[in-house]
Amino acid sequence: MKMINNLKGAIPTKPVENLRHLVYRNDEDYGEKTLYWYKEDKEPYHTYSYHRMREEVDAIGSAFAALGLMGCGVAITGDVHPRFFASYFAAVSGGGYAVPIDRDISPEQTVNFLIRGEVKAVVYTRAQNKKIAQIAAELPDVKLFVAIQPDENYKFSDKVMTIDELIALGKEALEKGERKFIDHEIDMSKMSALLFTSGTTGTAKGVMLSHKNLTAAANASVLSMSYDRNNTFVSILPPHHSYEITCGQMAIQMLGAEILINDSLKHILRNFAEYRPNALMLVPMIVETMHKRIWDEVKKQKMTKKLKLAMGLSNACLALGIDIRSKLFGRVTGAFGGNLKSIVCGGAPMSPQIIKDFYAFGITVLEGYGITECAPLVAVNSPGKVKFHSVGQPVKGCKVRIDKQDPSDETGEICVSGDNVMMGYYKDPEATREAFTDDGWFRTGDIGYMDDEGYIFITGRKKNVIILSNGKNVFPEELEEHIAPVQTILESVVTVRETDGNPVLTAICVPNMEMLEGKSDEELYNIMKAEIEKINNTLPTYKKMLRVELRKEPFERNTAKKIMRFKVQ
Repeated sequence: MKMINNLKGAIPTKPVENLRHLVYRNDEDYGEKTLYWYKEDKEPYHTYSYHRMREEVDAIGSAFAALGLMGCGVAITGDVHPRFFASYFAAVSGGGYAVPIDRDISPEQTVNFLIRGEVKAVVYTRAQNKKIAQIAAELPDVKLFVAIQPDENYKFSDKVMTIDELIALGKEALEKGERKFIDHEIDMSKMSALLFTSGTTGTAKGVMLSHKNLTAAANASVLSMSYDRNNTFVSILPPHHSYEITCGQMAIQMLGAEILINDSLKHILRNFAEYRPNALMLVPMIVETMHKRIWDEVKKQKMTKKLKLAMGLSNACLALGIDIRSKLFGRVTGAFGGNLKSIVCGGAPMSPQIIKDFYAFGITVLEGYGITECAPLVAVNSPGKVKFHSVGQPVKGCKVRIDKQDPSDETGEICVSGDNVMMGYYKDPEATREAFTDDGWFRTGDIGYMDDEGYIFITGRKKNVIILSNGKNVFPEELEEHIAPVQTILESVVTVRETDGNPVLTAICVPNMEMLEGKSDEELYNIMKAEIEKINNTLPTYKKMLRVELRKEPFERNTAKKIMRFKVQ
């Protein structure tokens, strides 16, 4: 299907030189324009301007200088909040480095990462108040704790300040002529962010990213999209995630766009309807949930046949260059506010059927590809240049090649080179050496291929590959992609089980109970089994899933909404 570009062309945005330049230039270009809409408690929305971002970055950075913490590691943890990112920019703009920490990890993991990251200050939102107070005694090297949203018990030691107190201290220093932070010269090659990868405390690696890495990725993100200052986004992803930091925050700020901070995953659809965004940056799980919600509601209203007929009519008109989607599917898109035109999605494979359905409704899903070690953006489908199944072409300044073990192989490991590629793993030279080829290309660990036009197709993760007894390689992600469009299956994981001493490909399926309410376990199993058999009929023999398991509970996911395969029993 040829896609019509339903996105307005972006106003050209000049690349930024570094992350402080990003903040300063945004103030010059957008000033008092609203950057964030956000909630505090149950109060109405507050606004936070581009000018205020610069003011508070300068104040926080100057306060760090006054306290002898400029140039140090600053951990930031909690929920998305304007001052989360003001603290981030202040840390990296004064020669130090930011250490974004996942709010949902255990206290023990948090302590481990803070110690490994050698941080001297911790900035945190309300969600972390209790945890930080609990672990503070285990962090003797931390000189300052900064509460963004203090509660009545926030003063657990004399090392604690509120963010308001910190900003006031910085403003006072600036008024007295303190310019150490303001005049600091940015070193583009120095580590400015330390991001811990997913994994247990002992296996998680610390990814070192420089100003050069982050600036290159943010500039490339802007150049890949058709967005400008008139766009409105909703921030949903966790703020420690590299995709959210670089693409969902830095790049959007470069555009001068507005961001509504989503206050709860439970309120996503309500916030879409209220704020009416025209663009989103999401992970597949949220897009899949939106897609299922549409079809479940259509089924309840007994409108499935009518909607499919309308989609067929619309697609026929699109083939002739006639776009009537807004007239036909206003009720569908109205659930997301009625203005949504595009979704940039990355993090895991997505069913092409979902992309086709959303496009039929008038919403373009642009699949991309990234990895934390690449800051994270590597490739994306650009508006008007979408290929189904593909994660797009490499972004500007990023090179991709496929390293095959044998020239006759159809696929190989995806390797990346460019200014976005990390400095290495923090204090782990052995892991760093293993992560790069002899000629300096980063090994992603992802397996795939590129077509003649440079579009990248990912077939699986190297570490997830299933090697069968006949020597054939099977990537579970590929089989899960076949299962994803099945409406009666909520989610699935493909693995190997031993049956009579032989390894057998097994599909573990979670039924969609909204559609199958009242069914017995036996009936549910038979439905799952029948669906997998239909898929098997389209697959080569060695890829057939000969065993099916029914699972009633959803799979456990990390904060990036990826299924934690190692926990699947």
